[in-house]
Amino acid sequence: MNQKVFHTLEYDKIIEMLANHAGSALGKKYCKELLPYTDSGIIAKEQRETSDALTHILTQGSISFQGVSDIRESLKRLELGAVLSSRELLTVSNLLNVAGSVKAYFRKNLNEEESTGDSLNDYYQQIEPLSPLMNEIRRCILAEDEIADSASAGLSKIRQSLKHANDRIHEQLNQILSSSARNMLQDSIITMRNGRYCLPVKAEYRSSFHGMLHDQSATGSTLFIEPASVVKLNNEIRELELKEQEEIEKILADLSNQTAEQTFFIEQDFYTLSKLDFIFAKASLSREMKGTEPKFPKEGYIQIKKGRHPLIPSDKVVPIDLHLGKDFSLLVVTGPNTGGKTVSLKTVGLFTLMGQAGLHIPAFDGSSLRIFKEVYADIGDEQSIEQNLSTFSSHMVNTVSILEKADADSLVLFDELGAGTDPVEGAALATSILSNLHARHAIVMATTHYSELKLYALQTPDVENACCEFDVTTLRPTYRLLIGVPGKSNAFAISGRLGLSEEIIEDARQRITSDAQAFEDVISDLEETRHKLEQEHAVAAQSRKEISELKKQLREKTEKLESSKERILANANAEASKILSDAKEYADETIRKYTKWAKSDKHIREMEAERAKLREQIKEKDSSIKVNAPKKKAKKINASDLFVGADIRILSLNSVGTVSTLPNEKGDLFVQAGLLRTKVNLSDIELIQQPKPVQTKQQKTGGGKIRMEKSSNIHQEINLIGMTVDEAMPVLGKYLDDAYLAHLSKVTVIHGRGTGALRKAVHNHLKRTKYVKSYRLGDFGEGDMGVTIVEFK
Repeated sequence: MNQKVFHTLEYDKIIEMLANHAGSALGKKYCKELLPYTDSGIIAKEQRETSDALTHILTQGSISFQGVSDIRESLKRLELGAVLSSRELLTVSNLLNVAGSVKAYFRKNLNEEESTGDSLNDYYQQIEPLSPLMNEIRRCILAEDEIADSASAGLSKIRQSLKHANDRIHEQLNQILSSSARNMLQDSIITMRNGRYCLPVKAEYRSSFHGMLHDQSATGSTLFIEPASVVKLNNEIRELELKEQEEIEKILADLSNQTAEQTFFIEQDFYTLSKLDFIFAKASLSREMKGTEPKFPKEGYIQIKKGRHPLIPSDKVVPIDLHLGKDFSLLVVTGPNTGGKTVSLKTVGLFTLMGQAGLHIPAFDGSSLRIFKEVYADIGDEQSIEQNLSTFSSHMVNTVSILEKADADSLVLFDELGAGTDPVEGAALATSILSNLHARHAIVMATTHYSELKLYALQTPDVENACCEFDVTTLRPTYRLLIGVPGKSNAFAISGRLGLSEEIIEDARQRITSDAQAFEDVISDLEETRHKLEQEHAVAAQSRKEISELKKQLREKTEKLESSKERILANANAEASKILSDAKEYADETIRKYTKWAKSDKHIREMEAERAKLREQIKEKDSSIKVNAPKKKAKKINASDLFVGADIRILSLNSVGTVSTLPNEKGDLFVQAGLLRTKVNLSDIELIQQPKPVQTKQQKTGGGKIRMEKSSNIHQEINLIGMTVDEAMPVLGKYLDDAYLAHLSKVTVIHGRGTGALRKAVHNHLKRTKYVKSYRLGDFGEGDMGVTIVEFK
């Protein structure tokens, strides 16, 4: 691909931005050498890697490659058997440290197959942190010029001896400083000269102060003498320092040997980490410019959705929508100067180069690009004084070069094609050039001011007009690219708004040919129609948005009501269950009291008072759990509807009973509810549907009447679940009596499984009942352990 287009379309500036996101030297080099690819497979791979790296950044945060330095020269020296310096070994350690960090970074999202599950998995698998080697280097080398005492036992011993020797020599020198000899000293300090400890002696005491002269001051007044008493100690320190250096050399040699054994993996880590640095730099650039991965459809077309030029500040750039190469292959863009034509042109070209280089583009998701083998662009004023070329000539030189090479796999971009010369000849040349490229099936986008090119686009198949919108009211461009609409010349409108007299403007209109004026009028009508359609579309879109919002609100309200309903019912059921449990406990307590009173012959009025108290408590509980829901209206009954033995429901107690007495004039009557015999009013009971018995001549005896009533009302089963043993036994006894009198041969007693206490009590009761022939637990399909089947004699 020609190099000139990279500068013309400012691709080189994108590369600079990319390199700033890389942390390693080789990673930056990869960025700076990045060129667009033409192979679809390579482009797809590069785009996939960028997208996967971006996913890691968005989910796990960024990762640094700052410690990846170029260690290739050091590795070559190791192959030759050289010993690495402490700085070189630390560089290797830093590289391995980054390898460990990157390995851990990817390890967070590994799947069951120990894979990253994306296109970066191969890079992950190639990384070898070599932690033992890194830890050994860091244990021995603290800094570039500092080896740890613990690097070896020999070094530790030597440094201890050095410390003791230094302590002894300082002790000797301090004694001299505190003796009478201090008068011979220029200063009471200990100094070093040529690696040996000395004292600053006044020049006049040279012969009196015994020792070796090592140096003197610039004036000669001070002599730096090594006292004779510390010469041996200085020699000892010097020997220890030489031994220390030898031991350090051994340590570095040992570390170098260990490193040499891993050169293959170290070099592999270096290249892998540099490549990952490059990939993550592309992902970081994508995040910075809010980019997306472009698609490259087989049909080969360009469709940019809300594309933003990446070099224009985000608060100023106006997104464009553009498609090219599907419905038409040549796009002619017209409009006023500084209206956004050139930016649109550069955006298309730059997006093409970025996409083919594996970079994301700052556009909405779903944008598509076409793969071109060459991109040509003639944009900007390139007149050359040195070459004696005018603006037109320089453009024509570029155009000739483009026409020599362009083909069906080329994207050609022209800015102000044919400008800089006579308008008539320029328009004719521009039309011929576009026609020639169109015949070659090249994808072309050109900007112009020539009306002839607008007409060419209207009359030629596979060629389309576009314009950059201009607001005449504000005299400012909107920078919106409108495809399918030719741009209108706004010279007269702009001149009028700026104060040019109407007389001059009208005279200018008269000088325009009728055909040109008619063409401009057609464009004006199209522009006006487009504005109306856009307004109607905006109103329709707003209406759809409001309808969608209303639907959403209605759906949320309905869901909220349903949720509230379920919650209220659940709370009510829970409260009712609690109240029922409390009522049962109270009833059990009351039954125990009744039994106690019956044994002690306590007066019946106290029992009635207790029953009244119980009814009052139950009414209070009943009123506290009322739910605002549609109520089933109790059916009003008359005294004539009742008969002794009729089954009724006591509303206040929510229990079933039978009529013991007929109601009096006040509507009060006694009913039997299990063991409780209580007085209720007609308004508090509900008749369970059953036919009222009819007295016949054959029904003269009491026994016959009982049998007829029982046979018409008794059920084949009784449910004792929820009752205590004390509650259930009287109910069971009465039921068995009624069933036997009704001549039922077999009944079912439902007692449930539970703890088994109720079942045991039922079986004990059946054993004592003389008219029970047999009983057994239910079979499969009858209720299993939860029921007992009873047969009568």
